[in-house]
Amino acid sequence: MGGRPPTGGGAHEWQGRSLGARTVAYDETRPILYALAVGAGASDLDLVFEERLRVLPTFVLTLAQWAPDVLGSAGAFDVRTAVHGTQRLRVLKPLPRSGSVEMSARVTDVWDKGSAAVFDVAVQSEYFEATWSLFAPGGGGFGGERGPSSRRRPETGPDGVLTVPTASGQAALYRLLGDRHHLHIDPEAAKAAGMPRPIMHGLCTLAAVTLPLAESLGAHPADLAELEGRFAAPVFPGDALQVSTWRDGSESGAVLFEAAVDGTTVISGGRARFGAPPSRRTR
Repeated sequence: MGGRPPTGGGAHEWQGRSLGARTVAYDETRPILYALAVGAGASDLDLVFEERLRVLPTFVLTLAQWAPDVLGSAGAFDVRTAVHGTQRLRVLKPLPRSGSVEMSARVTDVWDKGSAAVFDVAVQSEYFEATWSLFAPGGGGFGGERGPSSRRRPETGPDGVLTVPTASGQAALYRLLGDRHHLHIDPEAAKAAGMPRPIMHGLCTLAAVTLPLAESLGAHPADLAELEGRFAAPVFPGDALQVSTWRDGSESGAVLFEAAVDGTTVISGGRARFGAPPSRRTR
């Protein structure tokens, strides 16, 4: 970890800063718990049964959560007001059922949005590359570049629409994977943050979309190769997401998507690509 910024410095002082390295070990229980927490069912044996287990690639994001947490606790921004803006993931090779993952992290970019700063925290390992974009109100205005624009919704009508349910206890289950922010379980903490009740973890919602998305494409969710999404509005446990999808028209075979709840967009700029030959999940 690089420590706190120099006295009198601003958000831009964090650009390029190393956040250190960490090795996180896990046994097969954690990826099974994770699969259940993001919507897998008891009949999805290759996701929840240790004898056939394939680890969902988005599971790595729970192992790497330490990196953005380190940046916040070091004083780069106010952890009470900063929010997770965008998540990107590129899978390099499948995770083993159990083992350990060596990771390193750094702040790759700090963008100036005027009234806010956006910190890009990149985590790398032999299994994946992932980037958290963290929106920090009050951190902008330092004269830096604004950064890339968000991917826009396609102008054509969607090629498909999926309904993705969430469970009333889903956030309570997902928090056991490591993100135990009180906002996701305690009604009083949620009210203090301006929410009527506890909200879903953004990464849980994003991962939950990938399971039915893979099935609609004839792919296996464990064959996810790339994923990106912007968190546009909160999702509450029990909400049903309407996910609109578009083929992106390139040779990559990726699909673009946007998720909404009762007409309000909750995930925008979504993009997913499944890299292995199509296969159906074992039922």
